[in-house]
Amino acid sequence: MAARPHPTPSPVPALDTPAASAAALRTFFKIARVWDLSTAEEQRLLGVQRSTAYAWRGGNFPARLDADTLERLSYVFGIYSALQVLFPVAERADAWIRKPNTAPLFGGDSALARMLGGRVADLFEVRHYLDAVRGGVS
Repeated sequence: MAARPHPTPSPVPALDTPAASAAALRTFFKIARVWDLSTAEEQRLLGVQRSTAYAWRGGNFPARLDADTLERLSYVFGIYSALQVLFPVAERADAWIRKPNTAPLFGGDSALARMLGGRVADLFEVRHYLDAVRGGVS
């Protein structure tokens, strides 16, 4: 019996290429639009200076994003995705981040207020909360 040849795995796109940086930032700014984020809020979520946020929004993307920015983007994308699952109506999903929330994590503030705390951990905690609500984390 002849051995079956192993399929050649597809190459995994590198996350540290100019194309990947541009795609990630374009996605972030699309989310920022539907969440109606101000420039200051975008800047805070990305963890960058105002001039950097303006340059990126204008399409002047870096050749490579640093690990902190990639981690922040990953959490924002996960938060957005979890909300789309939890709220099948896009307007409700997009509005949720600004609504007051009585869950202990938020203490009556909105999820966005927590996300704007400035630390990557703030984004992580909102993502973790949403994963738990979806049933993805015990």
